[in-house]
Amino acid sequence: MNSIAHIRESDKRIQTVEEHLLEVRELAESYGEKIGVKHLTGLAGMLHDLGKYTNEFREYILEAVNNPEAPPKRGSVDHSTAGGKLLYELFHTGNITPYKGIVAEIVGNAIISHHAYLQDFLTPDLESDYLHRVRDKNIPEFNRVIQNLFEYVLSEEDFYDYVDKAAVELESYLAQEFSGNAEKQLMFLTKFILSALIDADRTNTRLFEENKADEPIKNTEELLDTYYERLIERINSFKKQKDANNSINLLRTEMSDQCEKFAENPSGTYTLSIPTGGGKTLASLRYALKHAKLYNKKRIIYVIPYTTIIEQNAEEVRRILKDDANILEHHSNVIEDANDDDENQDGIINVHQKLKLAKDNWDSPVIFTTMVQFLNVFYAKGNRNIRRLHNLSESVIVFDEVQKVPIKCVSLFNQSLNFLKTYGHSSIVLCTATQPTLDFVEHKLEINTDGEMIDNLNHVNEAFKRVEIIDKATNETFNNEKLTDFIELKMEEVRSVLVILNTKSVVKDLYQQLSNKIDSIPIYHLSTSMCAAHRNMILDEVRQHLKVGNKIICISTQLIEAGVDISFACVIRSLAGLDSIAQAAGRCNRHGESEIQNVYVIDHEEENLKHLKEIKIGKQVSKRILIDIKIDKKNHGGYILSKQAMERYFQEYYAELESDLNYFIPKLKKEMIELLISKRGANTYYQAYHHKNGEHPSLFIANSYKTAAEHFYVIDDNATTVIVPFEDGKEIIVELNSNGTIANLTRLLRKAQQYTISLYDNEMRQLIANNGLVSLFDGKILVLKEGAYNKKIGLDLKNSSLYDLSIF
Repeated sequence: MNSIAHIRESDKRIQTVEEHLLEVRELAESYGEKIGVKHLTGLAGMLHDLGKYTNEFREYILEAVNNPEAPPKRGSVDHSTAGGKLLYELFHTGNITPYKGIVAEIVGNAIISHHAYLQDFLTPDLESDYLHRVRDKNIPEFNRVIQNLFEYVLSEEDFYDYVDKAAVELESYLAQEFSGNAEKQLMFLTKFILSALIDADRTNTRLFEENKADEPIKNTEELLDTYYERLIERINSFKKQKDANNSINLLRTEMSDQCEKFAENPSGTYTLSIPTGGGKTLASLRYALKHAKLYNKKRIIYVIPYTTIIEQNAEEVRRILKDDANILEHHSNVIEDANDDDENQDGIINVHQKLKLAKDNWDSPVIFTTMVQFLNVFYAKGNRNIRRLHNLSESVIVFDEVQKVPIKCVSLFNQSLNFLKTYGHSSIVLCTATQPTLDFVEHKLEINTDGEMIDNLNHVNEAFKRVEIIDKATNETFNNEKLTDFIELKMEEVRSVLVILNTKSVVKDLYQQLSNKIDSIPIYHLSTSMCAAHRNMILDEVRQHLKVGNKIICISTQLIEAGVDISFACVIRSLAGLDSIAQAAGRCNRHGESEIQNVYVIDHEEENLKHLKEIKIGKQVSKRILIDIKIDKKNHGGYILSKQAMERYFQEYYAELESDLNYFIPKLKKEMIELLISKRGANTYYQAYHHKNGEHPSLFIANSYKTAAEHFYVIDDNATTVIVPFEDGKEIIVELNSNGTIANLTRLLRKAQQYTISLYDNEMRQLIANNGLVSLFDGKILVLKEGAYNKKIGLDLKNSSLYDLSIF
C-alpha cells in the first residue's frame, strides 16, 4: 500500500506516512535533546500519525482532495489514537515495568492529544479520557498499522530498543532534584513532549507544503556574539557624552558593570533590583548576552506585564543591536484555537491548515512577549500556546516588572520557573525596582542564594530618589469633578500632569470632563481599549510635547506604569498597591530634570473595584502603611517606598490573598495545583474512583490536565483578541481577506499583533448587537468594523464612529 500522510496543494505531490513519521521523529529528537529526553520526544514523533497507515485514512484523504466541494464527513477517521494505543497495549498491560508504563502514559497522552490538548487521566466525572482512547477505542486495521510500523519505519527489535532508551531517560529525569513530587515532574515532562511533537509535526508539514527540504539554520551563537559586541560599543559611546561623569550616570555604569560580572555565575534564578531610571533594560541585556555567550544559550526572552511597552522595549533593543529581522514581538494570539480539534483536517492543506502551520513557535534569538502569553504556554488550552514551550529551554528569560504576576497565578508561575531552571537549563532574571516576595508563598520560587545582582541597594535607591510622595488618600476622597479642579490647579504650577486611575471607565469619564472644560491644553487618553500601535502613536505625541516644554495632560490606566520611558513634572496616582505607586512615581521627574517633584496619591471614590480584587486588596494594605507613617514618621523607614515598607506590603498582600495563590476554581471547588500535580494517593478523584468502583484505576498518573486548561485564564474574564482598523490595521484586514501563502499569513499575523485589542464577553455581546464585528476564516480571526474604533479613545462599543465599510 502506498501510504499518504499529506498531499501538497500546489502539485498534488504525496508525502508518505513513513517519510512524515521519520522526519518528525528527527525534529522532535533535536527538541528533546535540550533537556535529555530525545527518545521520549522522538517516540512521540515516530508514532503520532501511525493511524494514517490504514486504507480508511487513504480513501478519506483522496476523497477530500478529489472532491473539495463535497468532502467526506469530518470526524470519520481517527488517526491519532493508534500510536497511543500501541504503547498502551505493549507496555501498559500484562507484566508492567513501571518506567515503561509511565512512558506509555506520558508519550501516549501527547500522541492522542497533538491535534487538541492533553487529555485527563481522570476527569471530575471519574472517567479517564486517556483510557477511553488507548484502551477502549477500537481502531480498524490496527494490526495492519503495527505491521507497517515495523516494516517501513523501524524494525520491531529496534523499536523495543528505542523504548528501552526512552525509559532510561525517564528514570534519569525523575532522579534529578526538583522541589515537590513526581507528579509535578511528569506534568511538565508531558507538556514538554507535547510541545516538541506539535512543533515538529507542524514544522515538517509546513516544509513539505512549501517544498523545502529543511529549515534554514540560523547561527544563533554568532548572532548573539555580534549583538554583544554592538551593545558594548553602545555602552562605550555613553562614556564620551558630556554628562557621563555625573553621579547618576556613574552609578548606572557601575550597576551595568555588575550585571556583566554577574553573568559569569552559572544559570539560576536571580533578581535585578535596579530602581526606575537606572538603566534596567541595558543592564539586563548586558547580563543576558554575556551569559548566553558564556553558557551557550539559544535565545533571550523578555517577558513584560503589558503589551503597552513591548514595542518600546523591542525598538530600543533593535536600535542597540542594529537588527530588525531577528527580534520577535509576540503580543497576543490573533488566531483563536483553544477549542480547535483539527485532527480531521490533517493531511489536507486548506486555508485552515495554513493558519495552523503559520510559524508561531518562538524560535527567534530575541523575543519580547507578555506575562499572559508566557503563562498560557504552560497552562492554557490550545496547541498553539504549548507549541512554544520547548523553546523556553536553554534560554535567558528576563521578567520585567515581575511584581505584576497575577496573584492567582503566583504558584503556577513559580513552578514553571523552577522547571525551566532545573530541567530547561535556563537562567531566570526577576527584574524590577519593587521585588515581590515570591519565596514567601507555599509553592516557593527557588531563588538562588545571594541572587541579587546589584550591591548596596539602599544606597542605590537613595541616590535615585527624585520625587516626594504626597499622601492625599488618608484624609479625603476625590471624584472626577473634584479631580478636574485639582488638575487645573496643578497646571498653574507645572507644565505637565499625568493622572493614573484604576479603571477604564473612570479614565474615560475624566478625559471627557477635562476635554469639555479645557480647550487650551492638549489632553490625551490611554487605555487597553486602544491597540498597541495607537497607544504608541499617542505616547510619541506626548513625548514630543514634553520635549519642547508644551503644557500637556495625560489620563491613563496603569498600563503607562510598567517601563514606559516618559517623564512628567507632576503625577497623580489613584491609591493602589505600593508597587503601583512606585511605578507611577517612576513616570515623574524620571531623568532628574528637576530637584524633587511631587507625586500625589489620592483615594478615588468613583472607581468600582468590585471585580478587581487584587487592586482592592493592594489599596487597603497600602492605606494601612500610609496611616502607620502618618502616625509615626519612623515607621517603615519613614518613607512609603522604602525597602522595609515594600517587604511589609508584599507579605501582608500575599497573606490577605493566601487562598487565591494556587488558582482556586470555584466551579470545581479545587485549586489548579491539585488538578495538575497532586500525588496519586492524595488525589481526590483517584480516591473517589476507588470508592465508587471498589478498585483503583489502572493508571500511574491520575491528574486532570485538560480540565485544568479549560479553567485557566490569566485574566478572570475570558478575553477574545480582535484586529482593529487603525492605520495599517486596515491593510492587514484587507490582506487577510485573501487566501495567501503560509509565509504571507505568518507575516500578517505577526504584524497584526500591534493592531489588536482584547474584548471581554460582555463587550463582545454589545459589539455583536451593534453590528460592530466581522469574522474571517470561519470565526478563527475577528476584526472590528471601522465604526467600532474611535481615534481618540479606541474601542467604541456602540459602533457609532464615522467609518467606511468598503474594506469589508
